[in-house]
Amino acid sequence: MPDVPDRTPWRGWRGSGENAGLPAAKGAGSRRPFGATWWGKAWLEALEQRARLDPNRLGRGRSYARRGSVLELTVDPGVVRAEVQGSRVTPYGVTVKIRAFSDAEWDAVLDVVSAQIGRVAALLDGELPPELVEDVQAAGLELLPTAGEVRTACNCPDFAVPCKHSAAVCYLIADELDEDPFALMLLRGRRRDELLAALRSRRTSVSGEPLKVRTRPVGVLARQAFAAELSGEEAVGRSHDVPVPPRPGAQAGVPAAVLALAPPRASGVEGQDLVALATDAARRAWELAVGDGNGGLRLTFEQDLARRAASMLGTSALADLAHRAGVSSRQLTSWAVAWREAGAAGLAVATETSPAADGVGEDQPGATGTVSAEQMAEGIAALSQLAGGRRVVVDGNRVSLERQQLRLGQDGLWYLFTEHFGDWTLAGPPAADPAELLNR
Repeated sequence: MPDVPDRTPWRGWRGSGENAGLPAAKGAGSRRPFGATWWGKAWLEALEQRARLDPNRLGRGRSYARRGSVLELTVDPGVVRAEVQGSRVTPYGVTVKIRAFSDAEWDAVLDVVSAQIGRVAALLDGELPPELVEDVQAAGLELLPTAGEVRTACNCPDFAVPCKHSAAVCYLIADELDEDPFALMLLRGRRRDELLAALRSRRTSVSGEPLKVRTRPVGVLARQAFAAELSGEEAVGRSHDVPVPPRPGAQAGVPAAVLALAPPRASGVEGQDLVALATDAARRAWELAVGDGNGGLRLTFEQDLARRAASMLGTSALADLAHRAGVSSRQLTSWAVAWREAGAAGLAVATETSPAADGVGEDQPGATGTVSAEQMAEGIAALSQLAGGRRVVVDGNRVSLERQQLRLGQDGLWYLFTEHFGDWTLAGPPAADPAELLNR
């Protein structure tokens, strides 16, 4: 007999497990999604993509979960138990088991995690950092379930695995993880207090002192500060300490190399691209924090493109960046080299239209200005010493001798370019004396 939708929303309560006392699901008719946090979404992705469960059954289970058919749900080490209302009066009993880590496997995980002081501090503060997934992988394990690690059972007459009742419970586990991320660790066999006690013990044995977790400063509420400003008060929140920004580290931070949750397929965004952008943003933020430049906040499109490409020289990533930016790989390579050697000034010299030189050539459309014969004399003299009877060509701010070319920048410095297969590439940093460039 097919299940009949309930007319009255079920509002179940968790039983005597670790997460007892909170509602298990929203009421009937709810169309809300599952997985509001990174760990809830990661569970769903593992459930739908990696655990190899029947997608048709998962779809029916999702509908059951949304209409509130899951009554009681408890999470214990390695197992989730629930009651699910079907067509009969008596609810069905469902269990969802996840392979728990052995003691030896947990020891390997804790050894890796305890080596990261920031990770331990976050866990003791009740947070579950996404990097924890990588820590577990470093121990040769997977925190999220893989193929064959999710096993369901239900006393309904449906022999499918999973049935719609157990599939509904699988989706409600995402709600459990949203409310308490440590439930993910519980599914692998360790309770929160056991996990934290083991981490404290390891940190103490390493340093000889108990781990001290830094508390966040209380600070001043924004509306309190705003109200004080309007009322003309001289001091705001005298009883509070204004948070002091932390000092930047010796080098820029490096985001996680692998995302805990990949971007949705429909977004058109690749996870590796997000990692690259996050790494670049971290580097620029660090430069701002230590006072090394402006973090690239005032760069033009071409300048920022050249800056990013400079870190990709010699890799296939540069060709991909050029394709996305709509420029040729040869052109972007030239820009990248110019940026690497001389920054924005080098890129300007590499890309600008040659200005005419008074008394040397005609003014050209699009030229950035004019240069005098006196200004060009140094470059002409430097290359002429190497000419040996060969012809020195002067074109605006450029003096060429076969495959060598000196360019006078708007900053008054000389830049040496060399020709390779028709492309002129900046050969190094600029100099005030063009002869110095030719003698390097």
